[in-house]
Amino acid sequence: MSNWSFEPLRASSQGHRLEDVREPNLLRGQFPYTSVPRVLFDGVVEAPDPADEIWITDTTFRDGQQARPPYRPQHIVELYRLMHLLGGPRGIIRQCEFFVYSNRDREALEGCQALGFQFPEITGWIRANPEDFKLVKALGLKETGILTSVSDYHIFMKLRKSRRKVMDDYLAVVKEALAVGVIPRCHFEDITRADIEGFCLPFAEELMKLSQESGIPIKIRLCDTMGYGVTFPGAALPRSVPKLARAFRREVGVPSQLLEWHGHNDFHKVHANAVTAWLYGVSSLNASLLGFGERTGNPPLEGAIIEYIGLMGDACGIDTTVITDIADYFRDTIRADIPANYPFVGAEFNTTRAGIHIDGVQKNDEIYNIFDTTTLLKRPVHVTITDKSGVAGIAQWLNEYVAKNAPERAMEPISKRHPGVRRIYDWVMGQYAEGRTTGISTDEMIAQAKRHVPSLFQSEFQRFKMAAEVKARILTERVSSSPDVLSMDPKRMEAFLRDVVKSEPSIQIMALTDMSGHRLTQVHTQRGEKGLFRPLMTENFSDHDWFREVVTKGEAFVSDLFFSRFTGKLIMTCAEPIRDANGTMVAVLDIDFKFDELTQLVNDLPRDVIEDE
Repeated sequence: MSNWSFEPLRASSQGHRLEDVREPNLLRGQFPYTSVPRVLFDGVVEAPDPADEIWITDTTFRDGQQARPPYRPQHIVELYRLMHLLGGPRGIIRQCEFFVYSNRDREALEGCQALGFQFPEITGWIRANPEDFKLVKALGLKETGILTSVSDYHIFMKLRKSRRKVMDDYLAVVKEALAVGVIPRCHFEDITRADIEGFCLPFAEELMKLSQESGIPIKIRLCDTMGYGVTFPGAALPRSVPKLARAFRREVGVPSQLLEWHGHNDFHKVHANAVTAWLYGVSSLNASLLGFGERTGNPPLEGAIIEYIGLMGDACGIDTTVITDIADYFRDTIRADIPANYPFVGAEFNTTRAGIHIDGVQKNDEIYNIFDTTTLLKRPVHVTITDKSGVAGIAQWLNEYVAKNAPERAMEPISKRHPGVRRIYDWVMGQYAEGRTTGISTDEMIAQAKRHVPSLFQSEFQRFKMAAEVKARILTERVSSSPDVLSMDPKRMEAFLRDVVKSEPSIQIMALTDMSGHRLTQVHTQRGEKGLFRPLMTENFSDHDWFREVVTKGEAFVSDLFFSRFTGKLIMTCAEPIRDANGTMVAVLDIDFKFDELTQLVNDLPRDVIEDE
C-alpha cells in the first residue's frame, strides 16, 4: 500500500479554492422544486474517454438493504457466494460493501469473510465519525466508505454547518482512516445537485493531497443520490454525467481507478447514467442485485454484467447463468417479488403474447429474442396465450410444455396446422368473444391440450408404471445396501431377507445369486407361496437378462412389466450388484415385484423419493 502512487492527469498548481458562501446555493435554475427539474445545456459536448480498465462494485448489502426488509445473515452469505461466481475468474465484481453496526451486520460480514474469496473484496460503510473506524478496524477491513455529503442541501439544511466547517470535519475523519491504514472511499453524496466548482473540486483536491502525502489511495464515489444525472450531449453541470467525470479527472487529476459512480433511478436513468460514467473515465460502477436500493433503486448489477460483456466484446469467464440462479434464490428462499417483465430475470422477460412474434419464434428464436437466453440465462423463450397469440402461439406453448415437463416424450414439434391446435385456438377465441380480459392460465391450457392433443401426455397407466418403477428401485437399493446383505454371512442374510419379504407384500420373490449364476440364498417368498417357486432354487441364471445386464454393466437393472410363469401376476424384476469393501462385485440381488401391490405404495412416493434420493 505504501508503494501506491499516481500521476495527476493535469497539474493542479492553479488549485480550486473553496467558496465558503453565507447562503446555500440551491441551483434554483435547475431545481425549482415546485416543478420538474430542468436540464440546462452549455453547448459543450464531451467526447467519450473511457478508463483503461473498468469493473463493478456492489452495494446490495448496504444501499440494497435500505429498500427492503433486512436480509438474514445466511441470505447475505449465499448471495455473496453467488456474486463471487458471477464475477468470474477475473473478479469483475471487485468489491462488496457492508454495514458494520449491528450484531446481525457483523455476523453476515464474518460469514462472507469465512468463505475466503479474493473477490468481491469486503469493504465497510460508516458515517464521518472517528468512533466508527474502531468497528472497521476490528473487522480487519482494508477499505471503508465514508458518508461525505457535498450539496448545499445537505451542508446547510441537514448538517446546518458552513462549507468550511463541513470540509474540515470530513478531512479530519479521512486523516483518522489514513492513520490506521484504512483506505477511505469518500461518498460525495448528492453530487448532481452540488456546487462543483465551489465545493466538490476543492474538497477532492485536498483529498488527493492527503493521498500523495500518505501513499494511500483515497477513492471518490460520485453519488447521484436523487437520480438527477443525465447523459445528454451538451448538458451542463452538475447534472451532466460526462462533465462530472471530466471535472474530477481533468480539473483535479483524480485517476480513473479512484473514481466510482453510484446512482439512483428516480428519473428512469440509473443504468444509462452508470454506463455513461464508465465511458467517460470512471473505472468503477457501483450496483445492486436486481437494482434493489433506496427509493427507486440502484443500477442493477446483472444489467451491469451484461453491459460489461457487450462493451468488452468478451465474457471474460463470466457465467451469465448465475444471474438466473440469483433470481431464483431471491424468489424461492428470500421470497422477494420480482416484476414479471423485469429484464433478464422476470418470469415473462422473454415471453411474448403476439401471434406474429410467436410465428417468428417458431421459425427461429433469434428473430424475437434478445440473445440466446437458453444458453446464457437458462431461460428458453416463453409464450403466454391470449386472443392475440394465434394458432402459432398455441403450437409454441404446447412444444414448450413438452420440452419442460416431459422431455422424455420429445418428438417432432407440434405444427400450427395440427387439428388439435386449431380446436384449442377456437376455444381460446371463444373465451375472449364472451368478454374475457385475462390471459389463459397454465392449468386451462393443460386441460385443453389433454382433450385435443392427448398424445402429448402420459396415460394414467404409464404414470403409475413409472412411479412404481421408482419405488421398486428404492426398495431394491435399500436391501442391497443393508449391512446384513453386505456381510455375506449366510445366517444374517437369510434372516434379513425373510424379514423384508414379510414386511413388504409387494415383493413376490427375493434372492441372492453368486457370480456364476447360482443361488447363494433361499428364494424368499410370501407365506404359503414357497412351493410355487421351488424350481428356482436349482436353476442357473447366468443367461437371464437381469443377471447378464448387472454383471456386464455393473449397474442396477429394471425390467419391463411381464406376467409371472409361476403365479400369472403382472410383475417387474429389479436387480442390483452387491460389492465387497474393495468395490468388487460378489453377488447379484434380484427381486420380483407384484405390480398391483407396488402401485399401492405410490401415494407415499414423493416423500420417499426426497428422503432416499
